[in-house]
Amino acid sequence: MNIGVDAAALGMSNAVVASTADVNSCYWNPAGLINLEENQIALMHANYFANIAKYDYAAYASPIDDRSAWGISLIRFGVDDILNTTDLIDNEGNIDYNRIKLFSTADYGFTFSYAIKLPVPGFQYGVNAKIIRRVIGDFASSWGFGFDFGLQFEKNDWQFGLMLRDITTTYNIWNINEEAYQKIADAIPGQNQEMPESSEITPPKAQLGVAKKFIFHEDYSLLAAANMNMQFTETNDLISTSFVSIDPAIGLEFGYTNLAFLRAGVGNFQQVTQLDNSEKIGFQPNIGLGFKYRGIAIDYALTALGNQSTALYSNVFSLKIDLSLFRN
Repeated sequence: MNIGVDAAALGMSNAVVASTADVNSCYWNPAGLINLEENQIALMHANYFANIAKYDYAAYASPIDDRSAWGISLIRFGVDDILNTTDLIDNEGNIDYNRIKLFSTADYGFTFSYAIKLPVPGFQYGVNAKIIRRVIGDFASSWGFGFDFGLQFEKNDWQFGLMLRDITTTYNIWNINEEAYQKIADAIPGQNQEMPESSEITPPKAQLGVAKKFIFHEDYSLLAAANMNMQFTETNDLISTSFVSIDPAIGLEFGYTNLAFLRAGVGNFQQVTQLDNSEKIGFQPNIGLGFKYRGIAIDYALTALGNQSTALYSNVFSLKIDLSLFRN
């Protein structure tokens, strides 16, 4: 749930909390759903770790009236076709490759979003109700629940956004298959003897954003946006204290006649400890392209360019469709 969705946003290093205004607001800031004029769907696919892991996303959103909107989204991040060799050797010590089975490990996030305008001009807010499902083959599975709150405000063409993730703390309760886990514990004597924790907690996080769109000669536009991503614990983020750690992100989107877009961004600033114990600031630069025609938007992002980031780069593709195209 922390990676992000939509190649357009990823190309801007996720600095879209203030400016998001389409179906993908289900993830970035549900308050942005208020800007929907028609029903929309979005799809995204990306591969990670040399195509070992697959990351997929789908969303649908619709306006209810001129003051409210709703949406749903589904995220899956998984590794499939993992070899289960716990039964490779039978009780008599014989190796039988026919006993090898395949399994998947995957995380799922299902979100229901609702947004409404406030009576105060320029203000709108939204909420997310999230269901988290995690599966590790037959070994373990969990269910989790959480809530997000988003707020947007616009004045004099400046946009401001606040996204509070997991505001009630998201809890995942694990159900561990003791029989299957025992096979892992018996595989290497003296290791993996203790059962894993049965609960997992995701503490609250906050994102504060600002954005402004500039128009040049009617045909050209430039969207400039920035985020302050905050965790309420001490981490290796660029700004880190015992109370809060802050990771800034900056994104730019250059547009031509609302048809073609060129995007760039930089974020994920981290204090990285080197082999000699010195510290170096690591960051993640991203770029992206987008095309939009008659309600169909196709976007591409290349994340983690060069060697500045500790993360591996990934190619991300996404599609967004305005369903008014299919009306008679």
